[in-house]
Amino acid sequence: MRQIVQCVPNISEGRRLDVVEEIVDQVRQTEGVQLLDYSSDYDHNRSVITYVGSLTAVAEASFRLTQTAIGLINMEEHQGAHPRIGAVDVIPFIPIENVTMEECVQGARELGKRIFAELAVPVYLYGEAAATPSRRNLSRIRRGQYEGLKKAVQDKGRQPDFGPPQLHPTAGAVVVGARMPLIAFNVNLGTDNREVADQIARAVRESSGGFKHVKAMGVTLEERGEVQVSMNLENYKLTPIYRVLEMVRREAARYGVAVVGTELVGLVPQQALIDAAEWYLQLESFSPEQVLENRLR
Repeated sequence: MRQIVQCVPNISEGRRLDVVEEIVDQVRQTEGVQLLDYSSDYDHNRSVITYVGSLTAVAEASFRLTQTAIGLINMEEHQGAHPRIGAVDVIPFIPIENVTMEECVQGARELGKRIFAELAVPVYLYGEAAATPSRRNLSRIRRGQYEGLKKAVQDKGRQPDFGPPQLHPTAGAVVVGARMPLIAFNVNLGTDNREVADQIARAVRESSGGFKHVKAMGVTLEERGEVQVSMNLENYKLTPIYRVLEMVRREAARYGVAVVGTELVGLVPQQALIDAAEWYLQLESFSPEQVLENRLR
């Protein structure tokens, strides 16, 4: 049976689109890998790339992508709204079909070893591949971002899993791991007051007492004159999109601010959208088989 692993690297470049294309080309040119999607954000200065294939093929594409990115992205010159510690910030392996989480963990660890051995970029392991419980959470590894980690990397507990206690001079470090599918969901607000977005992010994220399986932060969208609550929903079945969105709406209303738009970054499971439609439309006795395309398939 065909093995399907999804990989969603995030790279620290979202403005020089020619550079993004050159990096994405490494995925296109890797045999056994299917490129599904990629998108760039100017304010975040970040691109998210999604592809699938066998574990071996996905690992090869990820290595080639990393090798190209570290030659084109200089973290000493990088600025953006999204937290990051390296030219290739994070590479997650996600089991989809005929592959176990344990196999993805092993693949992530082997890729991490290879990145350091051949490219001299230090590697942190996170998620299910983390060597210690404190590194399961990606935000803990990113604490201080690239600039802060340059010094903190020498501290006990902050040293890489592969490589010496120092960052690559221009590429920083890479975080490699394994996790279940998540939804990158952003809510844009009709204000340029960053404090409003920060307060709402605190209200919805798990670490501040909000929803379980939700990470959130406030972001300034300078190009649009707005702010954003940028979120990762790590278990859409237990904490669905619509529940988080309605909480953001209620919190924003306290400040007299409206939600002016939302966005999905990368791909999203169909069931998550069906759940949202069922809830907002108050559909009774709805079945996914009522979706025309599902019936045709």
